[in-house]
Amino acid sequence: MKTKAVVFFVVVLGLLLAGCGAGDTSATKAAAAPTASKGEAVVSEGRVEPIRFVEIGFNASGLISEVLVKQGDSVTAGQVIARLEGSDAQTLEIARTAAERELVDANEAIRVAQRSLDYFTIPTELRSMTPYEAIHYTYDKVEKARKDYEPYSYTNKRYERRTNYDCRITRGFIEICDNAPQYYEKKLDDAWLDYQKAIQWLERDAALEKAEARLSEAQKNYDDLRNDANLEETAGIRASLADAELSAPFPGTVAKLDIKVGETTSAGTTIATIADFSKWVIKTTDLTEVDVVNVKQGQTAKITLDALPGVELKGTVDKIGQTYSEKQGDIVYEVTIVLNDTNPALRWGMTAKVKFVK
Repeated sequence: MKTKAVVFFVVVLGLLLAGCGAGDTSATKAAAAPTASKGEAVVSEGRVEPIRFVEIGFNASGLISEVLVKQGDSVTAGQVIARLEGSDAQTLEIARTAAERELVDANEAIRVAQRSLDYFTIPTELRSMTPYEAIHYTYDKVEKARKDYEPYSYTNKRYERRTNYDCRITRGFIEICDNAPQYYEKKLDDAWLDYQKAIQWLERDAALEKAEARLSEAQKNYDDLRNDANLEETAGIRASLADAELSAPFPGTVAKLDIKVGETTSAGTTIATIADFSKWVIKTTDLTEVDVVNVKQGQTAKITLDALPGVELKGTVDKIGQTYSEKQGDIVYEVTIVLNDTNPALRWGMTAKVKFVK
């Protein structure tokens, strides 16, 4: 009787332990995948950034000859930040002179290419075609003439060349010539000449297209280097052509400057950061795939910062990232929130907590 009681106690204890174990597993699973429940607001962490910024450097290598601003200075679009001396580098004025010369040369190239095409004699049967169509048409004629001549190409008998051929068409529409070898050889020669003419036509036409493309690029470069009305749009071409000068691509602040007069720099090396601090954004760093589907463009967000306890700022969702990254095993997406409010104490890189309002 005692033995049965012990067994019963062990079985009951085992069931109780199993029940407790099952409860612990559920708790663990729930803790492993924390997500916003239906009706709850999505919360994420992020970083404070200026509305836009860019890291810039020279497009040429050389010695820094001038540094015209200091870190923290405000700059306008197109304002020169620094200059360098280099064997291939050119200033804006030199670039403008070179662009003007290239524009003149490109116009002359157009004139020459157009004249060459205008004075080229196109065979009558090809005039209704484009150069590409003429190439295919005459090539097919060459292939046919080659096949027609093939049976006579290895004959050892010499034939006297004639200008007139005694040829006739049979009822089966087969052309028969008494002096067939010379006749078909002549047709092959004529077809080959037409094919060469089509190639020459295509070459002249392509030369004109190339000259027109050159003129278009030269005109754009000339206009962009001369146009001071919209410096933000022309910043790229100025940087590539006037590569002895480093200019601000848009109005902002020199957030970082890492050059001194007398130092050397290499093409493509970042030496300055220009930032627009007129507005701030928050970019999320841990918004998971489960939560991002509950965030919409234009949605309101409330932001608090670790550095400013008690201060709440409002913002609006501007962009939702289309690509993802992995963070500690989670798939996360970057969402950009533009701050509607501001605070003089805001600094680049501050940690923020973002609550997306439903």
